[in-house]
Amino acid sequence: MAFMEKPPAGKVLLDDTVPLTAAVEASQSLQSHTEYIIRVQRGISTENSWQIVRRYSDFDLLNSSLQIAGLNLPLPPKKLIGNMDREFIAERQRGLQNYLNVIMANHVLSNCELLKKFLDPNNYSANYTEIALQQVSMFFRSEPKWEVVEPLKDIGWRIRKKYFLMKIKNQPKERLVLSWADLGPDKYLSDKDFQCVIKLLPSCVHPYIYRVTFATASESSALLIRTFNEKGTLKDLIYKAKPKDPFLKKYCNPKKIQGLELQQIKTYGRQILEVLKFLHDKGFPYGHLHAANVMMDGNTCRLLDLENSLLGLPSFYRPYFTQFRKINTLESVDVHCFGHLLYEMTYGRPPDSVPVDSFPPAPSMAVVAVLESTLSCEACKNGMPTVSRLLQMPLFSDVLLTTSEKPQFKIPTKLKEALRVAKECIEKRLVEEQKQIHQHRRLTRAQSHHGSEEERKRRKILARKKSKRSAVENSEEQPAKLSSNNSGSGASSPLTSPSSPTPPSTAEHAPL
Repeated sequence: MAFMEKPPAGKVLLDDTVPLTAAVEASQSLQSHTEYIIRVQRGISTENSWQIVRRYSDFDLLNSSLQIAGLNLPLPPKKLIGNMDREFIAERQRGLQNYLNVIMANHVLSNCELLKKFLDPNNYSANYTEIALQQVSMFFRSEPKWEVVEPLKDIGWRIRKKYFLMKIKNQPKERLVLSWADLGPDKYLSDKDFQCVIKLLPSCVHPYIYRVTFATASESSALLIRTFNEKGTLKDLIYKAKPKDPFLKKYCNPKKIQGLELQQIKTYGRQILEVLKFLHDKGFPYGHLHAANVMMDGNTCRLLDLENSLLGLPSFYRPYFTQFRKINTLESVDVHCFGHLLYEMTYGRPPDSVPVDSFPPAPSMAVVAVLESTLSCEACKNGMPTVSRLLQMPLFSDVLLTTSEKPQFKIPTKLKEALRVAKECIEKRLVEEQKQIHQHRRLTRAQSHHGSEEERKRRKILARKKSKRSAVENSEEQPAKLSSNNSGSGASSPLTSPSSPTPPSTAEHAPL
């Protein structure tokens, strides 16, 4: 059913998880206000950068919009008198830089649409809720039994994925959720295979996968319908959040930080690992595990969003695992992301940074053992364990799961091969990005070392020693030359005055 238009030829499918950096480079004073010139860069390449001009009022508007997150962000205060003084403008420029640094250091805020629109208006000017509504309306023309109740505004973190509360006309009390998503940069399935696999998803039955009621796709996007769950996700349970609230409000600044009970951690962890093993055994690429992608159904975890890898969407934790070259398969990505999820279940919040040097006290040392195997410096450097290995660890090995639902997900052989090739392409792009980041990091370290005060002093001392040594060698050569000339065949030759020492070549003075 081609209810959505194919993207224009040559359309760039951005990876929205690639970090943006911003440097307030200069300011310019006009008649009654000051403008700040900001250099924005996507990723590590300086070639992928651009300039934007913003006033203080623009920052103030961004800050007002971000208040929904409940964080106290360090925006410099307003000043009505003396706000054109040179010293004040320089101080404010430093304050605005600090403000941007704080926002971009926050994993959730740095990925939000508000910041992307502020820093990159050329790529994020579209109203994606409006686009999604148009596409959904076109779908309903051929499927009149469904009806939109209301948009679920910003309940997810993805900019190009939108949600709507639905109902069936002849069953008005039953509530469903429709999700619509655009294609991402890792969509490698052919259009035909993509649509076929998406339509297979409602046939997937597993005790720890949340059922898809309806699924369809075009060449450019996909639309899925699931039952609405009032209790929400595992992340809602951890943060004691309301499922319908915006993502920033729910998860940026929880009122109370508290992890789950040990038995919950063991049971939920085991259930999630079982479904990951099922998908890995089926050759179905996932790569999108995080607490908001796990629906709670009583005391049972059910995995969400199997369609994400088919659409080619980047992972929530991609900025983390692109830093580690040993996390280079979707299976290892799932295990690393499981480490993030386990940390959140244990401590009620995400880790401050990854890798994690030391872990706070946990309900059991068995929890720490699993965390160390997935999030520690050693694990990130040497590679992840398999899901089967995690299932054998003491934290999960004694958990008894009781379920009567038999897993079932039949994928035709031809589509299995297409999924295998697509998975390899996703992993190839990941490896290439990791390689570029690794090379950039090495170059940055070398430049930093070369420019350090200690290194400059060392080079000066070496150059001085080399210059002295060269001067001494030249002065010693002159008497030897004269002696050689005077003790020749006996024929007189005119005496020449000794030449002055040859100065060291510029090459000898060049920085090492």
